[in-house]
Amino acid sequence: MFNESQIAREIEREMSAVLDGSQMKKLHDCLARVMGGNEIANPPSNDALLKDFLNAKSVEGCSSRTIQYYTATLEHFVSSLAVPLHAVGTSEVRTYLASRAAAGSVSNITLDNIRRVVSSFFSWLEEEEIIYKSPVKRIKKIRSVAAVKPVITDEEMEVIRDSCRSLRDKAIIDLLASTGMRVGELVRLNRADIDFEARECVVHGKGNKQRKVYFDAKAKIHLQGYLEQRYDQNPALFVSLNAPFKSLNIGGVESKLREIGRGSAGIRLHPHKFRRTMATRAIDKGMPIEQVQVLLGHSKIDTTLCYAMVDQQNVKRSHSKFMS
Repeated sequence: MFNESQIAREIEREMSAVLDGSQMKKLHDCLARVMGGNEIANPPSNDALLKDFLNAKSVEGCSSRTIQYYTATLEHFVSSLAVPLHAVGTSEVRTYLASRAAAGSVSNITLDNIRRVVSSFFSWLEEEEIIYKSPVKRIKKIRSVAAVKPVITDEEMEVIRDSCRSLRDKAIIDLLASTGMRVGELVRLNRADIDFEARECVVHGKGNKQRKVYFDAKAKIHLQGYLEQRYDQNPALFVSLNAPFKSLNIGGVESKLREIGRGSAGIRLHPHKFRRTMATRAIDKGMPIEQVQVLLGHSKIDTTLCYAMVDQQNVKRSHSKFMS
């Protein structure tokens, strides 16, 4: 036989499929009063729960940039709430998202990113049994117009190389272009990580996952030339051009790429553009999308498809080849 506490928990479990978070809280309070269950006397504060969530994400291996984005997004959301997190329902989340949309300061893409972050937070609260069910489960993906993002053409790549004022910058350009690695992976590389014989290196991706990437002959030549002219003792692959030869960070690489782009007939240049270009070219030349996914270190193939721009002429040729 079940005792009263077990009966109450079974009722809550059954009803969690049809009630949202705030309704579940009311049911829980009612059962606690009627059946003598243990009501939540001093639930953790919203700020304390947010801090715990961010700590959990940090332990899981999320990058500092991801943690910063989660922090800014969720602090804004939590500060808008007039109730504890365990009492938040779907209507509160919808109202918040609608207010962000009405303000006109965010695009639908950004708004959906906010929805995903908030959903991740409530899913964690559900797993930690702080809430019974995430109120974001009923909120669907926010649609947006998929803009075709430009890639770097062969002509632009040559102009970019000509605009580089040092072998280091040429090596950065060619390594990003041939491997498609993330800028965060690039700045974490050490000289010892490069295998010139096999033209490959191991990078540490998101969540500290390791994978091999491969570079072409141009990248090899420029990398070797750059390393041969260095006389510092810093083990990092890329360092500043002047003493004390500090390791380059993400901001430094991004700033240098913008500078090179401005000197390349005004080409807008950033690390992800190389990544997207590499993925697009690989698919364009017939590489299976699953292999491109491995090279880029994506956990989901949908992410790879978002990065790559499939050329419509190639689709037409493939249709003629396989369907005629």
